[in-house]
Amino acid sequence: MKRLPLGIQNFREIISDDYVYVDKTRYVYEIINSAKYYFLSRPRRFGKSLLLDTISEAFSGDKELFKGLCIYDTDYAFAKHPVIRIDMSNISNETPEILKKSLYDALQERIHDEGLSIASKIPSDIFKNLIKALYKKYQQTVVILIDEYDKPILDHLTNLETAEANRQVLRGFYGILKSMDPYLRLTFITGVSKFTKTSIFSELNNLFDITLTKKYANICGIALEDLSVYFGEHMEYLASLARFKHYADLRAEILAWYDGYSWDGCTKVINPFSLLSFFSQERFAGFWYMSGTPKFLIDIIKKAPEVYTNLKGLLMTEYMLDYADLEALEAEPLLFQTGYLTVKEILDQPGAAEYRLDIPNYEVSEAFNFNIIAALSGKSNAQVKQSQTRIGDALRAGEPQQLREILKSLFASIPYELHINREAYYHSIFYAVMSVLGFGIEAEVSTAKGRVDAVCELEDKVYVMEFKYVDCKPDASDEAKNKLFETALREGMKQINSRGYHAKYLGGGKTVYQVAFAFLGRDDIEMAVEEG
Repeated sequence: MKRLPLGIQNFREIISDDYVYVDKTRYVYEIINSAKYYFLSRPRRFGKSLLLDTISEAFSGDKELFKGLCIYDTDYAFAKHPVIRIDMSNISNETPEILKKSLYDALQERIHDEGLSIASKIPSDIFKNLIKALYKKYQQTVVILIDEYDKPILDHLTNLETAEANRQVLRGFYGILKSMDPYLRLTFITGVSKFTKTSIFSELNNLFDITLTKKYANICGIALEDLSVYFGEHMEYLASLARFKHYADLRAEILAWYDGYSWDGCTKVINPFSLLSFFSQERFAGFWYMSGTPKFLIDIIKKAPEVYTNLKGLLMTEYMLDYADLEALEAEPLLFQTGYLTVKEILDQPGAAEYRLDIPNYEVSEAFNFNIIAALSGKSNAQVKQSQTRIGDALRAGEPQQLREILKSLFASIPYELHINREAYYHSIFYAVMSVLGFGIEAEVSTAKGRVDAVCELEDKVYVMEFKYVDCKPDASDEAKNKLFETALREGMKQINSRGYHAKYLGGGKTVYQVAFAFLGRDDIEMAVEEG
């Protein structure tokens, strides 16, 4: 079996040392021979850096390095061009001053290696003069490759002053590229987000954004048809191990965990980092999620928890997917750009196409739900797991009355600084708990007469649930609280019955429970249950 290039982003090393390489060179050929300025957004750990390194090697003049790959048998001449590659993940960015200094140092290192001398202290001027100097030295146009262009901004989305200051630095730095057009052969820029692209590259108005272009849907990631071609031996080996014998179809299990990403609604790709980690560690786990979770996403959802329960089947236009503003960040486009949502379907219609989004796979769903529960409740993973187990046991046994004490325990220790006096806050935590349990829970389910808060469908039972939050003074008497509870529960149950939320599940052979929850605060919870 070929070795697995886990964590290796160097194309030459992968090819020379006989690691598995999923051939992406047909896309490199297309890029080189089509436009001149490109932009690509993909989530972290999705192969962007290896793609850039492959492009860089395609301009090294070493055709034999590509022998056996798609581009080798094309008419590409493999002419050698000087390449400037800037990986912003290696550039310090704690402050705009540090960002400038780090850019300066990185460029000066390249200048020294080339035996050149550029006296300026301003990074954008140095960048411009370096391009001209390389063009003059090699008598060839220059290739510019910029990886993770947005990291100095993404790292500071919880401190917008620093994020904005870094954005201004980057705008000046990248802004010189358009004036360098006569000296450039190709410019390819990658990143996670798109929300800063327009403002940073406003001068570079001929940038070809291939993020949602169907032709490039498989430019990063591993296509389904490539799984057996490149990893067939690895799958056969794992299938022979005793601990994998209980999987009737190991390939299907791999796809359930790590497949499902799409940028055109048709072409599905597997997360390469997760797949390589799975084969390397010989176990299923949330490898991609464990490699880092953007804190700013959790912070946004904590402020607007209703976003979380409304993600399933989310519809957005391309403009909405691209748009975000540092001063008014929205969760949905950021969740898509960072890989927590993906395109499930593109709806063709007059005007702008609509993209139906959803969570891509089990790996993202499980880990994301766990993180949401921990963030909203302040509980440890062990405490969350314990609550989940008890909730699952109660629902499977047809004893929803037990949920009251379990939820009181789950919500009681929510730190005051996290608590939000809104129905959506409790709804979101409960929805996340149920989702991780693997129950078929749906939030905000539409019916002919309205939207029910949540429906949980088991093999032989259905729970139709309504949540009510009521403002209550901290020093309210028990009598006052009881009256509020009675009113809220009566209203919740009436809403379920009068609007027929449960009717569609009757007659299907399953026991149907109507459950109303009333919340007055973190540990002030009551519920009412009716069967049938």
